[in-house]
Amino acid sequence: MRWFLGTMLLLLAALVLGSGLLAYSMYVMLGLLILTRLLTQSWIANLTASRQCEQTTAEIGDTLAIRVLIRNTGWQLVPWILIEDMLPAKALAESRSRLKVKKGRFKIAMLRPHGTSRLNYEIEFKMRGYYQVGPLVLETGDLFGLHRRYRVGTEPHFVLVYPRVVPLEGYDVASRRLTGEVVMTHRLFEDPTRIAGVRQYELGDPLSRVHWRATARTGQLQSKIYEPSTIQGATILLDFHLAGYDQLREPQRSELAVTAAASLAHALYEMGQQVGLATNGRDAADRIRLEGWQHDFRTRRAALASAAMRDESERLQPLVVITRRGLEQFQRILETLARVELTDGLSFPQFVLETASRLPRDATIIAILGEAGEETAQALANLRRQGYAVTAVLVVFEAHALELATVRLLAEGIDVRHLTNEAELPGLCRRQMVR
Repeated sequence: MRWFLGTMLLLLAALVLGSGLLAYSMYVMLGLLILTRLLTQSWIANLTASRQCEQTTAEIGDTLAIRVLIRNTGWQLVPWILIEDMLPAKALAESRSRLKVKKGRFKIAMLRPHGTSRLNYEIEFKMRGYYQVGPLVLETGDLFGLHRRYRVGTEPHFVLVYPRVVPLEGYDVASRRLTGEVVMTHRLFEDPTRIAGVRQYELGDPLSRVHWRATARTGQLQSKIYEPSTIQGATILLDFHLAGYDQLREPQRSELAVTAAASLAHALYEMGQQVGLATNGRDAADRIRLEGWQHDFRTRRAALASAAMRDESERLQPLVVITRRGLEQFQRILETLARVELTDGLSFPQFVLETASRLPRDATIIAILGEAGEETAQALANLRRQGYAVTAVLVVFEAHALELATVRLLAEGIDVRHLTNEAELPGLCRRQMVR
């Protein structure tokens, strides 16, 4: 547009001054601008692209091969085309990059009429996450640099990379164990398979509760007394609030917390016990753009911005996987942990208040924390007073912060475990911090 405006102003000046040579030059320039504009629009409209990538899930360390085919469907020669397949900039820019690109995802090519060009590269996944591969951004223009056009050539492809699962050792912790069966201290639920004694029959007792042998021996109706229900399995509460994770130690601490949650869920699944997950983190899938990227653009920045995932999500609801048993349940937890991201939404005390009504009483509460301030300790203490068995796993690297957090939690009678690196995970269930 600026070229057209400048040319028209010079042409007007030439007509006013009566300069025939200048006017002739501007007529030629105006014709060149119109011709190159039409050619550039025709070139970009005739470009099509397709991506060959069937894989939608991966493990940490896996390599994904990307094959992109660009085709010129028109009869005109496209003198140059810049091909770029987009990847998340944040995942590539972190101190410990989440992705490693092998070969180039950029290419400059010339396409003959009905010709093709290929872009081949590989991605190595170094951390879990939900990654957007693409869409493909195409750029072309005339040889004079007067006009450039951009377009998004292919739909984005999404790959879910599961968190690492570390096998845990030892479930022989006594009554204050991290996982396994624990007799409940209250009698909200009773276990009919565990008889604690007998008592005299009371009006309203069902016939199934009558102890017939004791009735025959005493000559009076006697009813069974059952032990309280046992706690089986666990509900994992993962604190993923930004305030709990110092950015100087990221993403090491948050990734260790996710690995711990995945490993505990796997151990419970292997034991055939129920397991659930709740977190105040953000779901990366909420940032996907479902529309707005299938257009032509005047600037490269507009094309890149419209094709990328959103930077933020306004979701404030916690992510909850209801506590159940089975392989499908464990798979659902892994998928949630793969997509979870740090957020500045609900703090941990607010998160506990929001989800407390959905926590089953027959499962241990395992809280994985990046910090344990007074409000966090009080929130867990309230759960304990309500009859829940509560264990806290601290992912804290600083000695002073660990000491303060441990003192707060132990003062509330909460079982405390500690993690500083992945190598300590196998013995997590056997290490218990005491006063």
